[in-house]
Amino acid sequence: MADEKLEVDPAEAPTMPQLSPRTIIQAVVGLSLAVAIIAWGLPHFAETSWSQIGHHLDRVGWMVTLELLGLVFFGLWLYTFTLTGSLPGLTHGKALMMNVAGSAVGNLLPGGGAAGVAVTYLFGRSWGFSRLAISTSVIVSGVWNVLARVGLPFLGIAMLSLDQTALPRSVRQGALIGGLGGLIVLLVFIAMVVSERWAGRLGVLLDRWFGHWIARLRRGDKKGERIDLKAVLQNQRSRLASVTKTGWFPMTVGVTGFLGIYFVLFWRTMAAVGVDIPTPKLFAAYAIGRLLTAVGVTPGGLGVTEAGTLAVLVAWGADKPAAAAGVLLFAIFTHIAEVPLGALGWLGWSLTPKVVPPD
Repeated sequence: MADEKLEVDPAEAPTMPQLSPRTIIQAVVGLSLAVAIIAWGLPHFAETSWSQIGHHLDRVGWMVTLELLGLVFFGLWLYTFTLTGSLPGLTHGKALMMNVAGSAVGNLLPGGGAAGVAVTYLFGRSWGFSRLAISTSVIVSGVWNVLARVGLPFLGIAMLSLDQTALPRSVRQGALIGGLGGLIVLLVFIAMVVSERWAGRLGVLLDRWFGHWIARLRRGDKKGERIDLKAVLQNQRSRLASVTKTGWFPMTVGVTGFLGIYFVLFWRTMAAVGVDIPTPKLFAAYAIGRLLTAVGVTPGGLGVTEAGTLAVLVAWGADKPAAAAGVLLFAIFTHIAEVPLGALGWLGWSLTPKVVPPD
């Protein structure tokens, strides 16, 4: 990273580009759909009413609320190990700002992964990291996220699948598809590292998905030209291998620790509202919810995740109004609460010294 003494003039510092009308419309439509799914779906799938759901929410006191907030903060801090492992030179404090700010933007936009990448680029460039280092971090941490979010929950679901009555057929099929998806991601990553041709193909896909976001940030970074992600990946194959070799352990600790703490959060949330089912089934329901967060119809899968998780909990005999209250409360702590936390992340970033990037 560049020497932090080389501060830039505030007028020249990278800034977040203004959102286009299309992006604003997508955000409004996505959030409206999520609210509609929750408002109608929770009482529908639980065969209950909002008054009964509210009765279970009333059981959550201040001590429990503080406990759940503490778990959220701990999980987010653990994930900073993934970012610092994939972007050498990044501090945990800056990684936390980057994480919460990117999550907040992603939670407001359908298919928010692209917006999260844009935030990573913006923050990283302002702190003096090269484009090559940032793109490497995005790719490697993205692969680790997919493998952990699909692979680890898949193991839990596979254990329950030994009992053919424990999981509905559709859930078992979904778990299998998720596991195969994680395997495909791993194979593509390996192929990209060992083959220049495969690296170029992935670069074309990334440019199609994320190129317009990065181009907007380039304009905010006083650079008008568009980055050729195909050329970037082909030129940095050795760096991908190097970062993976040195950063695999902290990245693994970060992702698995984050998902593990959030399962504890899920378990404590359910206990707080009166859901009482065996822990293995509770874990499988949590795992299904983590898989559903990838659904890009709504921001962060909000609404879709809660409806799917609730359907599984109810099918396994959980108290219906309590289960509905539990998935709603979990969404509040893992999705809605990240928005004000993200605002603090943006504020912290605005106060940090901006550094001249090396390229």
